[in-house]
Formats: sequence, structure tokens, C-alpha cells
Amino acid sequence: MLDVRNIDLKYGQSQILFDISLEAEVGKITAVMGNNGVGKTSLLKAISGRHPIAGGAASVAGAPVQLSSAYHAARAGIAYVPQGREVFPMMTVLENLETGFACLPKSDHTIPEFVFDLFPVLREMQSRRGGDLSGGQQQQLAIARALITKPRVLLLDEPTEGIQPNVIQQIGDALETLRDQGEMAIVLVEQNADFAYRIADTFTVMEQGRVKRTATKSAYSKQALMDDLAL
Repeated sequence: MLDVRNIDLKYGQSQILFDISLEAEVGKITAVMGNNGVGKTSLLKAISGRHPIAGGAASVAGAPVQLSSAYHAARAGIAYVPQGREVFPMMTVLENLETGFACLPKSDHTIPEFVFDLFPVLREMQSRRGGDLSGGQQQQLAIARALITKPRVLLLDEPTEGIQPNVIQQIGDALETLRDQGEMAIVLVEQNADFAYRIADTFTVMEQGRVKRTATKSAYSKQALMDDLAL
């Protein structure tokens, strides 16, 4: 579904990503792993059109994607759940969800019931302000808002960061449900190796802005992942 080829990215004169290639298949979760500062978040920002690339290209379902803006990426079917969630604090849960309509035709401006089935707490809190939710509830809201856009590719940046264990379990269950529906590719950037290894199907390990290893779960033990992350 997602094919990223030879991405370079710079912040000013500093190059952060070097010739990054990544594939994400429909019905699978691809985990992008690595220590802090290796460029994982920058990669998601590049794919989602939030930071201009210096070179390379991307396609969704074989169609080239303009990575010049977040709007073009969203219209191409790429949804991004950023680190830190970026929920609108003064808007209600319902209003936050409705911001996902921006890249959809007016005929699709409805909130699918399955979003509330995935995250029942949001159904109960539709009139509550986003800033009044707990961190775990805000994370669920951020994922649900991304799903409103009807993505073919779902990008998630550190969805378990600062989240209580029971909500981490709920988020993992939701991602597995989305994966098993077989309608989208999921790319997960995650520092929690236990969580990532539990739900991911393939792994891309980054080191200093480059891809160090790409492997399927069947060919990549959890100990091998830990060893790679320890280097």
C-alpha cells in the first residue's frame, strides 16, 4: 500500500534522513524502531507531508503522492497520529473528530460507528473538551480523528508514550482489529519494544538516519530486536 523510496530530509543545513526506503503492506503493522534521535519522527513527518523532503518519492497503492503538504498526503489516504497527540484542547471530543472531515467530500462528513466501537470511552465523552481528557483518552481521540479521514495508510508516532498500561492494551487491541480488517497499512513508530513486538508483523530498524535492518517477525526474534536497539 505504501512505498517510500530513497527519502532524504534536511533541517536547514543538517541532513537527518539518508536514502530511506520503506514498504508497508495492507493488513500488516510495520514497526519503525530505533533509539532517540535516529530520525523516526522525521520519517513520519516526511511521509505525511509535514516536512519537505530533499529527495526521494512515495506512492500509495501505486499512485505517486505529493509530499509537499499534509493536505495532499491526507487526500492520498495517509493519516498521521503525531507524537504528543495534538488534540484541540478547547474543542469537544465531537468537534475534534469532525476536524477529520477537512480532506473528505461533504457527502462523507459523518462519523462512522466503528470509531466508537473501537474506543467506547469517546462515545461517552463526546461533549467533553479535549483538554479535559486524560492522556490515554486523548491518544484514543487522536487515533479516532485520523480514522475519520478513511485512510489507506495509518501512521502512528509513539502512541503508548506516557499512557497507563490498561489503555496501552486497549490501543494495541484496536490496532490489531484495524490490521485484521485488511483495509489499510499501519506504520508504527514506537519506543516500547514489548508493545511493538507483540503487534507488529514487520520491522524496520533505523540508526543515525539510515535503515539498519528490515525483517519480518518470523525471521526476527525479540532478542535480536533488543540487541539491535541496544547498539
